[in-house]
Amino acid sequence: MAANTEILTPILALVSWTLLMWVWMYINRIPAMNKAGLDPQEAQHPGSLNILPKAARSAADNYNHLHEQPTIFYALVAYTFLVGNGDELNIMLAWAYVCLRVLHSLIQVSVNVVAFRFVIFSLSSLTLMALAVRNILALS
Repeated sequence: MAANTEILTPILALVSWTLLMWVWMYINRIPAMNKAGLDPQEAQHPGSLNILPKAARSAADNYNHLHEQPTIFYALVAYTFLVGNGDELNIMLAWAYVCLRVLHSLIQVSVNVVAFRFVIFSLSSLTLMALAVRNILALS
């Protein structure tokens, strides 16, 4: 039987979510830049957009966050698939990670309460660790 590719679908979901957050970022950022009278060239230096409203900055911060820890997720899920560890529990862990990252994004671009975000980030990190440990244990 062919390898179970179902473990790869959470990658597609998180990539799609990241691209959606890119759209959300620019839906907020471009009007905010126009309202502030910022020339796009001024955005070449880090910190130059700190004068924008929190909503525009939060969306950009979240987009950046989706390029940090999720890179480990992508590599780990690809590894899981390649070695044939895409069992039901690992698939559930991968989906749990995606759902937690989406929830983290929604919190960050709405109420942006750091304590809530931290709890969700911690849960997503533990989920990622569980997936890694299950792969390590499968080596024996």
